[in-house]
Parts: sequence; structure tokens; C-alpha cells
Amino acid sequence: MAERQIGQLSFTDGLVNDAVRSNAALQRVSELVDWGAVEALLSGLRSGSMGAPGYPSLALFKALLLQQWYGLSDPGLEEALVDRLSFRRFLGLSLSDPVPDHSTVWRFREQLAKSGLAERAFALITGQIEKSGFVLKRGNLIDASLVRSSVNPPEPPSVPPPPDADGRPGSKLVRSTLDPDAAWTRKGDKYFFGYKAHVAMDQGSRIVRRATFTPANVNETVPADGLICGDEGTVYADKAYDNKARRERLKRLGIRDGIARRGNRWHQMRRWMVRRNELISHVRAPVEPLFALLKNTYRFTRARHRGLTRNAAAFYLALAAMNLKRWAVLHPA
Repeated sequence: MAERQIGQLSFTDGLVNDAVRSNAALQRVSELVDWGAVEALLSGLRSGSMGAPGYPSLALFKALLLQQWYGLSDPGLEEALVDRLSFRRFLGLSLSDPVPDHSTVWRFREQLAKSGLAERAFALITGQIEKSGFVLKRGNLIDASLVRSSVNPPEPPSVPPPPDADGRPGSKLVRSTLDPDAAWTRKGDKYFFGYKAHVAMDQGSRIVRRATFTPANVNETVPADGLICGDEGTVYADKAYDNKARRERLKRLGIRDGIARRGNRWHQMRRWMVRRNELISHVRAPVEPLFALLKNTYRFTRARHRGLTRNAAAFYLALAAMNLKRWAVLHPA
């Protein structure tokens, strides 16, 4: 499929002062990132339909970043691209170029999700930030947060479900036909229906280095080993991540163990362990504002879509946008 040529300056472009089109944050992001590497990663994606020339994948990926930063819907993004010269400049559009419409943005986001390239783009951008020396690697803060499904929780069945294989009564917490990937979990004395966002955040820079997105019933400890980078000085996590195998792995890697301990009926918590947990909790505190930012500013209080694949892609896009903005703000020209 042919690709639309964009960015060819017209006479009108020459009449517009650069200051009118400038946006310091977007300009700094444009300067910091090696967009050629991102473009190569996305080269297999196409946005056109019915034989029409498609927009360059890189321009559409940048459009998705704008959505994250400015809280825009697909139609809202289309309107903003018409009105805001700084947005056009960030995408590489000239004043005479038509802007991608909301259906084009939707199709590209669908391709990005189904191809798994959203996660790879997040990893690529985060890798560039790390190579710049901005990530300190003194420690990683590992944690998870629940994200509500975009649909209402399903009602329990009117007929009691059959017993489980072990003979116990069947659970009434059924899956939703509207969002079958979402799952139930229990937090304290309350039940929760949706997904779970897992992150590993650099202690000093607060850049998210690794992440994964799962149904809510996946225990924090299951994906935890994949969140350990291997080059951090210490891994900090709450007691949900505590197990002997993980502590031994950290020792083999030469990484200090900052995982809070949990007692059981065979090993009671001693006073020094309680104090150690308190200190670890204090060090881990900065990860909570990260989730607050994700949910409030980047609109992840509830999942945006139905299904794990789409929501995971939205999650990685949000994290890529968060990392880029922090890099640009704390790494001025």
C-alpha cells in the first residue's frame, strides 16, 4: 500500500513564524528521541483503507502520544490537529497536509494493539532514556494497582454453579460476556472486577523501566520476576512479593533485597523485621504518586477498552508518554 507523503512545506508554511507553532515540551521530546528507530519498529503497520495512501506510522504513533498527554478522544484529536499548529509540527504535517481522521487513528491503534508493538515501542523508548544516563539504577520500586473494567461487573448466576474439581462450591464470581478477559479478585474485604497494572519504577528518576498488564486475579508475585531488570542496585517491593526463590535469585544477581517480609504460623515477625518493613514502605512511597498520575491524568481509573490486548496497548502507550514527558521536563535543552 502506498504511503502518503507529508511535511512538504508550502508558501503558507513559510509565512508562519516558528514561534507561533512552537510548544517547548513537544519540541524537546522531538529532539530527545531517536524517531528513526521508532519508525523502523512500526514500519510494518499501515493506516490506509480501500487502497488509499496511508499516513506514515510514525506520524500516527505521535498522534497517539498527543492523545495521552492532552486527554483527547479520537474525534477530539482530529479537531486539535486541525486547530493547533504545534501538534501538526510534532507529527510532521505541513499546513496544507490533511490531518488523519478519527477512523484512521482508531484503525492504527487497533493494529498497534494486535501486533504487540505498543509494548515494544514502550521498551524501545525506555531503552533510549536509559542510554542517555537519565535512569540512575540505584533501585527499582515494584508494585501493582487494580484497574476497573470498562463494563459493569457481571451479576452472579441465578442457579448455583456446579462444584469445582476439588469438590468445593463453585464460585459465583463469573466472567463477563462483554469483557471476558477481565477477572475478579479480592482486596481486603471487597471484591474487584477488572485488570491489574504491574510496574517497576526507577527509584531516582521515576522512569517506569518495565511493566505488564494482566487480569485482576493474577497475583502480584506471578509476573514479578519479569519486572526485575538485573542491573538495579536494590529491588524494593511489599510483602506480597516475598518468597524464598525470589530472594535467592536477587542474591545470585548481586542485587540487594528490599522486599518486605511477611510472617506465617511457623515464622513469626520479629521486631527488627517489622522495623525493616516500615523502612522499605517509606522508600517505596514514590510509586503511589505514579499510579495516581496514571489514573487521574492519563485516565486509567477504568480500563478504556474491552479485552486484555487493547487495554494492555493503551497501558504501554500511557507509560511511554509518561516517561517521555518526565524525560523532557527533567532533561531541558
